Amino acid sequence: MPRQEALTVRQSQTESKQELYNFKNKRVSVMNKLMPVLLFLCASVSVLTTIGIVITLITETYQFFQKIPIFDFLFGTKWSPLIPPKSFGVLPLLSGTLMITFIACLVAIPIGLASAIYLSEYAPKKVRKVIKPILEVLAGVPTIVYGYFALSLITPLIQKVFDSAGVFNALSAGIVVGIMIIPMVCSLSEDAMSAVPRSLRDGAYALGATRLEVALRIVVPAAFSGIVASAVLAFSRAIGETMIVTVAAGSTPNMTVNPLDSIQTMTAYIVQVSLGDTPHGTVEYGSIFAVGMTLFVITFLLNILAQFIARKFREEY
Repeated sequence: MPRQEALTVRQSQTESKQELYNFKNKRVSVMNKLMPVLLFLCASVSVLTTIGIVITLITETYQFFQKIPIFDFLFGTKWSPLIPPKSFGVLPLLSGTLMITFIACLVAIPIGLASAIYLSEYAPKKVRKVIKPILEVLAGVPTIVYGYFALSLITPLIQKVFDSAGVFNALSAGIVVGIMIIPMVCSLSEDAMSAVPRSLRDGAYALGATRLEVALRIVVPAAFSGIVASAVLAFSRAIGETMIVTVAAGSTPNMTVNPLDSIQTMTAYIVQVSLGDTPHGTVEYGSIFAVGMTLFVITFLLNILAQFIARKFREEY
């Protein structure tokens, strides 16, 4: 009897293990079938969102150009869609946007690249672990805070240096936009430099090169594609900035090269018209989609340029 009971117990344990094994196999099989579908749906969200945005922009922009000639929009030098006599030349908005972006890049690219070189080549590991997170905190500051920082601190300093500077000016907004995108340039450039093999540095040191020579003549050229890509992406980020330029740069669409003047960017105009005072379906309302489409095309081309440069100059080790 004891032997039969032992066989029965062993048999029941074997059956239980087999049932558990079958259950696990069924669960794994279900998960293997379910997860690709779930991941595909998640990946489709971004694609469908992009398609929806593009369709909306194209539809509204087409209706706008049914009323306003596209040539007058692209090459007109006066922008006054809300005040008679109405004019829809986008060049003043485009020039203001490019001025802000150019000033921002003059601030962000040298400082960001220098910070990346320090973190990659000079900073001890303990210092790097402290400085890099603190630097990246700048990316988490709300842009409206940057705008009031420009208006309350940077603008008074500029007015002390330049008497002709107004309360709203392109220089103040451009400097603060540059400060905002420093973490992007620094982080992406530092990642590209860190990917350069240690053997290249050691070979340069063995030939008698200094640390600065290694950084500028070995590491930077080897990471050139990543550095250029970070600069182009920072340019794209600056050209689409909204709240800083809305608060600090003003709302005067001027075609000027003087950074001390008040200007208006494309994003600031979209904010101005989107406040709800403009009736839906009017030409003025459609102008925000035409401006948005112009901005979308510019940033889209910049992103394509960044990817092309990254692939063309990429070094694989």
